[in-house]
Amino acid sequence: MQFYSSVPNRVSPEEQAMASGYGGYIGPGDPSAAHPPPIGFEMQPTGGPAYPPQPLGFEGIAPPSSDQLYPEVPEPSPAGTPGEVPQPATPNDVQMRDNESPNLNTPKDSAERVSETSTAGDDQSERKLLAGPKVTDMEGQNGHERRSASDLVAPGGVGSDPSQAGNGTYKQSKDSLFFRDNKRRIDYVLAYEKNDDSKSEEKKQQKRECYEENLRYEGLELEYEDRELSQDGKTFYVKVHAPFDVLCKYAELLCIKMPIAYNDLEDEDDGRQCPNPMRLEIEDDDDRDVFTAPFMRNRMKKFMIPPNKEDFFHHAVRSRIVYTILERCRYEDDKRKIGIKKMLNNGSYLAAYPLHDGPYKSEHSKLTHGYKNDRHLLFEEWARLGKWYKYQPLDKIRQYFGEKIGLYFAWLGFYTNTLIAPAIVGFICILYGAISLGEDVTSQEICGSNITMCPLCDQRCRYWSLANQCRYSQASHVIDNPATVFFAIFMALWATMFLEFWKRKQAVISYDWDLVGFEDEEERPRPEFESKVSTHRINPVNKLEEAFLPFYNKVPRLIWAGLVVVFMVSLVLAAVFAVIVYRIVIVVVFYRSDLGLISERAKLATSATAALLNLIAIMILNKIYERVCYWLTDMELPRTQTEYEDSFTFKMFLFQSVNYYASIFYIAFFKGSFVGRPGDYNYFLNEYRPDECDVGGCLIDLCLQLAIIMVGKQAYNNFMELIFPKLKNWWSRRGNIDQDDVPEQAYTRWEQDCDLVPVPVMALFPEYLEMVIQFGFVTLFVAAFPLAPFFALINNILEIRLDAYKFVTQYRRPMAARAQDIGVWYNILEVLAKVAVVSNAFVIGYTSNFIPRLVYLYGYSPEPGVSMSGYVEDSLSYFNHIVFLIKNMLAYLIPDVPHDLHDLIKREQYLTTEMFFSNEKDLQQSTDNLRDTDGTRQRQAYHHE
Repeated sequence: MQFYSSVPNRVSPEEQAMASGYGGYIGPGDPSAAHPPPIGFEMQPTGGPAYPPQPLGFEGIAPPSSDQLYPEVPEPSPAGTPGEVPQPATPNDVQMRDNESPNLNTPKDSAERVSETSTAGDDQSERKLLAGPKVTDMEGQNGHERRSASDLVAPGGVGSDPSQAGNGTYKQSKDSLFFRDNKRRIDYVLAYEKNDDSKSEEKKQQKRECYEENLRYEGLELEYEDRELSQDGKTFYVKVHAPFDVLCKYAELLCIKMPIAYNDLEDEDDGRQCPNPMRLEIEDDDDRDVFTAPFMRNRMKKFMIPPNKEDFFHHAVRSRIVYTILERCRYEDDKRKIGIKKMLNNGSYLAAYPLHDGPYKSEHSKLTHGYKNDRHLLFEEWARLGKWYKYQPLDKIRQYFGEKIGLYFAWLGFYTNTLIAPAIVGFICILYGAISLGEDVTSQEICGSNITMCPLCDQRCRYWSLANQCRYSQASHVIDNPATVFFAIFMALWATMFLEFWKRKQAVISYDWDLVGFEDEEERPRPEFESKVSTHRINPVNKLEEAFLPFYNKVPRLIWAGLVVVFMVSLVLAAVFAVIVYRIVIVVVFYRSDLGLISERAKLATSATAALLNLIAIMILNKIYERVCYWLTDMELPRTQTEYEDSFTFKMFLFQSVNYYASIFYIAFFKGSFVGRPGDYNYFLNEYRPDECDVGGCLIDLCLQLAIIMVGKQAYNNFMELIFPKLKNWWSRRGNIDQDDVPEQAYTRWEQDCDLVPVPVMALFPEYLEMVIQFGFVTLFVAAFPLAPFFALINNILEIRLDAYKFVTQYRRPMAARAQDIGVWYNILEVLAKVAVVSNAFVIGYTSNFIPRLVYLYGYSPEPGVSMSGYVEDSLSYFNHIVFLIKNMLAYLIPDVPHDLHDLIKREQYLTTEMFFSNEKDLQQSTDNLRDTDGTRQRQAYHHE
């Protein structure tokens, strides 16, 4: 059988001698031919000839001997033990070395056996490999060995025909997460296709061979899957595994924190004794909190390493380490030709992704068989709508998807929980308005009025009775009542408390997830940046040549981008103006209608249809501007991904803010201001009067506009998030070859994951943007729509589960990225919270009838109270100053970091320091003992002489 490992087939003594100084290429070919070292690695003095040269970027760090640091992995148990299936074989089944015994019954005989021995005096490795028949590419130019159809066998087995599956052999599970030896876990998968007729394919193949050889040199182990066995019949797969010593090496280089002791300061939570239906009932072997410290190999005994050391690094850490290596290996003899991102960008690989833990569904009940894997657990307990009332398993999310995605769901869950109080208070305000209708003199007078009003248009419009506006005035009172002022103040303070308490929550999460003091290493330039920039400079940090965009080249790009943004914002304002014109024209058409149902409800019909048209225009402009924004940001050529995201975020938020809020601001502050008065009306196009409010005010129109845009946007986004990924996955699977053509219908885990939707580079950006826009709806105009927090709460409950479903079932597993906080979005939320105070003050002062009613009550009533001259201006001033004062007091009084967290941080620092000193004491004691032993031997030798 044919098997691919990290070691090429047939390593001759000459090649081994060359490998000792790494003067040659270890692989197929003429061993006498001289080859340069693997591209991307420099020869560096590392303290002894036994150590290999270090990769570029980690110079000067010599790894200790693995024999001194890591316990030996026990040899596999003989055939017959659990997990091993004896495989009948004959000498014809394998290709053996000369002088090798054909006995295949010993534990060392398997589909692949690689043994490496090293000594302190040299770097020569002896590699033994039992290989099966070579399977070449269809074009015969691949240079790699591939697995044939008979290689899908059990660990320790020998390749055989698929028909022999029932005679002592069995196929590897299609959901296997391991190499074919069933021991080494697949940490990453690279996928590519080959165009046999393409002239550029040879260059891509050379890049892949060079890149993969450098991966092997770094210590990664590779295994290959041929396209003949893939479901689509055209995709090759490279499976990547990181051994334990490689993980330890990079965990130290990346300063990854690992557990050193259990948390002995954590108090018992008395609330756990009380039944809580929202708490997840997930059994965990050990859910105790731990103290952590940066991993160091020479202090390995101080860390809490489990009996199976492969479980020491959970999969998120493993994938992050492997991704770091993938990003540091070269594929050409050029220091700038480096990293998996560029390999994906130039088409050498189609995809690079870690594997999901297996299927997310099980044919067995979780009550009887438990959870099959973490993905199954997350689907059952987190990604289902039936679990909407449950807490999120944030630690499991972090371990599976990484800290960056975990922080998003932590923030979204915290935001959703804090919306419960505003939703309840908003309902109370609406309920108060409905109950107090009987005491509202304004609506009573309108409903009982016999006053005849002038026509609302100059031609074919009839006189109308003021009593016709009875229902609208009552609906306006339900929203516009004294409780509205209280609710506006409440929401302004709520926004401040939400942000302050989130900072506390974020501090706790950052500590628990080892993000305190986390800083990203210097980012590499984007592949698109390096490919399009022709000028170069010497980087002042690493002193390497890099692509550089001069300032005189940046300025025209920024000016052009700014002009396009201004044009797109003007386009939004033009769309709003078009909707205003529609309102002015269509209301006259409705009033002139002979149908009484339409003419009597002309205002309501106009507002509803105009809001729907506005929503459609918003969605269309969003799609257009998103593409324009990507184009503008690409044109600007930001150097790093962070700069790219910041530029894209600024432009998208600016545009979407204008797009969503422009029509609402018009209704709140400008509608009805340009009508004129009877006998002196203003006209539009010499025929139409400007848009005006109802007798009850513009608040009912504002409420309707908010409700349609906010709820309609949420419904559309939820539909797209649920349906679109499903359709895209179906489309990617539809071209696969018939499963009957594949042995045992082996639709493997790496193929299933490859067919899933790739995680976008900015996957979390639209999620954050959607929630920030919603936060603006909830805070900026809550005085006009007290039910906004309620609809936001309902949407977010669904949003959490839909996003979870999308990440668990529809997306490939993302690389476990890290982040210390939610980034620039917190600053945007702070700005919105401050603008909300002024916005609600103006809604109360100018849009609602609350202030005019007070003015009439105290100034013009038959029984006037104290004079209210200038009340509107003064009331706005008092409102702003009082609310801002309370907001600042709350921000000052609520500490950013909980008091208990200070003790935990100090305790962890103490334990880390003690661990270092303890190790130094042990080293000093060992040195003293060695000196005493040497002295005793010298004295004994002296006396002997």
